Amino acid sequence: MALPTQFAYRSTGSVKLMSYPTIEDIREIDENVRTVQYSKDGNYFGWATNECVKIINADTGALVSEISKKNVIDIGFSPKRTYLSTWERPVKLEGDVPHKNLIIWDVATGNELISFTQKSQNKWNVQWTSDEAYFCRMVTNEVHFYDNARLSKGIHSKLRLENISDFALSPGRSPAIAAFIPEKRGSPAVVRIYSITNFNNALAHKTFFKADKIQMKWNVLGTNLLVLTQTDIDKTNKSYYGETNLYFLSVAGNYDCRVDLDKKGPIHDVTWSPNSKEFIVIYGFMPSKVTLFDHRANPVHEFGINPRNTAQFNPQGRHILIIVQHSSFHIIGLLNSIVPLQSTSLLIYIAGFGNLSGTVDVWDRQTLKKLNTFEAPDTSECTWSPDGRHIMTATLSPRLRVENGYKIWHYSGSLMHMKSVEELWQVVWRPASVELYPMRTTLSPPPKPIGDGTQSTVKPPPKPVGAYRPPHARGTATPQMFKREDETPSGSQLDSSKAQKPAATGETSPSKVATKNKKKREASKKKREEREEPGQSVTNSNAPSTGAANQVTVTPAGAQTETEKKIKTITKKLRQITELKERLARGDQLEQTQIQKISSEATLIKELEQLKIQS
Repeated sequence: MALPTQFAYRSTGSVKLMSYPTIEDIREIDENVRTVQYSKDGNYFGWATNECVKIINADTGALVSEISKKNVIDIGFSPKRTYLSTWERPVKLEGDVPHKNLIIWDVATGNELISFTQKSQNKWNVQWTSDEAYFCRMVTNEVHFYDNARLSKGIHSKLRLENISDFALSPGRSPAIAAFIPEKRGSPAVVRIYSITNFNNALAHKTFFKADKIQMKWNVLGTNLLVLTQTDIDKTNKSYYGETNLYFLSVAGNYDCRVDLDKKGPIHDVTWSPNSKEFIVIYGFMPSKVTLFDHRANPVHEFGINPRNTAQFNPQGRHILIIVQHSSFHIIGLLNSIVPLQSTSLLIYIAGFGNLSGTVDVWDRQTLKKLNTFEAPDTSECTWSPDGRHIMTATLSPRLRVENGYKIWHYSGSLMHMKSVEELWQVVWRPASVELYPMRTTLSPPPKPIGDGTQSTVKPPPKPVGAYRPPHARGTATPQMFKREDETPSGSQLDSSKAQKPAATGETSPSKVATKNKKKREASKKKREEREEPGQSVTNSNAPSTGAANQVTVTPAGAQTETEKKIKTITKKLRQITELKERLARGDQLEQTQIQKISSEATLIKELEQLKIQS
């Protein structure tokens, strides 16, 4: 049996710590809490209120530290929970003194160590090396590094790059920093990788155009980097969300490339495997394509074409969860240690939330087979549990104000536990090392559901209704050329050479609508023949004889002659001229073409009289 774990959720007016799988209250905090967070190793749990920040031991509930700091909005632990960062909204102080609203504290003593001015809440926190020896933050044209053992001496070193707009510090034992410099005056954008001990020479770099903003994603070992670029506007007008591209860089500088994606459209998600040797990309116009790549950006496996936009490996790396969703969806990482890839329970989820229906597919990485599919609509957050066998989905405020709550699923698709919470703002698993939950050689069956009213199985996803079909086409098979890509076999493409051909025998009789249209076409054909031979009612005697009697052309009942049509046209023009003359009498301004139309009235009247005489 797996070791028990816990999770916490924050609603309006309270925070609860819950055990799993027993689902028991561990602790309840009846305060107006603004944010909660576990430390990276899961030993500490912290929260911020309007008056202070508190940190407790997640196992015993004992108070570790209380920091008397008001109006804290967000908090963040260092990798080894030695330090805590807090951020509050900047305010204007008297005498134009800068407000140092980003503060780093010693967790054990609660003492302030150093503070900075950080105006934006976006990427507000400092970035730490894995051993906590250094942390860094970006200012204008520079990235400043600080030695935690010598904070009193100020800045330890600087990386100066003109126009730098973003950076990412790598994990691993030999940390490196990736810096992004956007395009300027025709020069391409560039990403450069430096060792934090030597800023003179770049370890690797990659230049590219079409990059207004980027996301940089390191693998767990810190050996390879994926760079997702995006433009705000797509100049080809093919996408509302701009144009995206994906680039691969090795920190050693011996390999880099643009990841070749064979389906046009935006890139929805990119995620590394915990083994650092492969990654998944979801890309293309909906329905999107999902592909697994190796550590040299070569495609390994295609998961098919479906409306999906999010993917995440479980902490052990076996299960793949593929999700359908969009910008409001959040993924919370739970990986805290690295284990070698084994031929055991490596799972992935692939799904689609947000503006998609919330379909979740779970795949086995070892066999590359889909284990199951279930529906989790209105999901705004989805995370794997530390044991790698459960998935939590949640509907949170403020994205959705109704039907807030969370659900815990077994990877087999069984719903284990669910709870509705009014105004649920945050829910998070307690992180734990994957060594506590080793990978299994076989997939475990779903346990019994927990709590009253929870169903052990989930209803199968509803059958798609499909597109509208006209009455005469209902009850027949959809032609291959009209099928969407996700309605064809996974990974298959339409081939014009294999288009369906009508059967030589056994054709069905035409429908009533088809018969009616056929009669209309025959009547139109007769009218055209009459216009080609006006005044002739008998076929030409000089035409070659075919042995049949000469045929008489009969005008269909209700059909208009050519003269009647001309009379109708001229009458309509005269009526329009009368309306124009009335507008002119009222003083309206007419166009030149309308005045010319009025001047043709006499000619039209004369032509109409002649046509009436002929008829």
